[in-house]
Amino acid sequence: MLTLICRSLVTLGLIAVATALDAQENDPTLTLLQRLSDAPGTSGFEEPVRKLMVEAMKPHATSIQYDGLGSVIAKHGDTGPRIMLDAHMDELGGMVRRVTSTGFLTMQMLGGWLDQALVDQRWVIIGSKGPVKAVTGIRDIHVVPADERTRVYPREMVFLDIGARNAEEVAALGVSVGDPVVPDAPFTVLNGTNNYLGKAWDDRVGCAAVVVALQKLAATSHPNQLFVAATTQEEIGLRGAHTAADVIKPDIGIAIEGGITGDVFGGHPEETQVKLGAGPGLFLYDSSALPNRKLTAFIKQLAADKNIPLQLDLVQGYGDDSAEIQKSNGGVDPKTRRSDGGENPRLHALRSRVIRSRCPGTNVL
Repeated sequence: MLTLICRSLVTLGLIAVATALDAQENDPTLTLLQRLSDAPGTSGFEEPVRKLMVEAMKPHATSIQYDGLGSVIAKHGDTGPRIMLDAHMDELGGMVRRVTSTGFLTMQMLGGWLDQALVDQRWVIIGSKGPVKAVTGIRDIHVVPADERTRVYPREMVFLDIGARNAEEVAALGVSVGDPVVPDAPFTVLNGTNNYLGKAWDDRVGCAAVVVALQKLAATSHPNQLFVAATTQEEIGLRGAHTAADVIKPDIGIAIEGGITGDVFGGHPEETQVKLGAGPGLFLYDSSALPNRKLTAFIKQLAADKNIPLQLDLVQGYGDDSAEIQKSNGGVDPKTRRSDGGENPRLHALRSRVIRSRCPGTNVL
C-alpha cells in the first residue's frame, strides 16, 4: 500500500511541476499564470488570489472548504490516504504604516525584503476607493554627498509618494493606515524568449501548478483523498499551512514552492546548487525541515525512469509551508507505527521547487 501511495503521490507532484507551466501563447495555463501573478495578495490580504483559485479549482473538486485564516482547500476523492498538496497565495509586499502631514506614507514590509530592493520601485496601494499608484524615491544624485551615493538606504528612510500634498489629500484618495501595498510589476513575456517577467512568482507558480494537478487528477482515477490547499500568510511565518493542515489532517504532504537559482548573478556555489533551465528542484535540506528520505529516493528513481530532469538542492536560511505540514497531525512521518506494529504510511512533507525546465514550454523565471 505504501508503494501505491507513493507512486500516486509522486506522479502527482511531477505532473504538477512538469505540466502546470506548459504555457504557450493562448494557452489557458499561461492565462491562469498571468492572472495569478497580476493579482494583488500580500500576507493577510489574499482575497483577490483566493477568488481566482476558487474559480479555477471548484469545477474539478468534490467540495471546497476554508480554514480560519482564509486558506482554501479543494478536495477530490472520498477514500484512501489523505494527500495534502500545498501552495501559498500570499506575496512579498507591505502595508501603510503612517501618513505624514506632508502627504507621504511610510510602509511596514511584509515578508523577506532586502532594503536595497525598495528604492525607486513602483507600487500599488489597495485603498478603499480602489488601486492607488505610488513610488518610493530618494534624494537626487546632484544633491547627495559623494559618500552617500553607494549607500543602502534602510527601509525606515523610504517613503511612498502618491502625489498628495497633505494627509487630507491622502484620505481623499481612499488610502489609510493598514492598506496593503504590492509591487507594480505587470506580467509580460520577456522579449519573446518564452521567459516570463512579473511579480509574486513565489508562490503563484505553485498555485498554477496545483490547479493543473487537480484538473488532471480529477479527469482520471487515483486511490487517494486529495486536498489541494492554497494557503495564506506563508511569508510571515507559514501560518496558513499550519491551520490548513489542522483541518486536513494529512497522511502525506507536498508543498510546491518557488526556488532559487544559483547561475543568474553569481554567488558562492554552496548557496544553491540549481540552475535555470535544468529542471524542477527537490529540497533535500533547508533550515525549516528535512524531507523523508524514502520518498525523495523514490522521486529520484521515478524521474530517472521517466527521463524527467530533476535537480537537488540544499539551502540555508530558507523555509516554506512544508515545515508546518510536517509537524501537523502528530508528525506526517513514516516512523509512526500502527498498533499492529506495521509501518504507518505517513510521510514527511516533501518540497518540490519550480525551476525553469528545459522541457519545451515550461520556462519560468
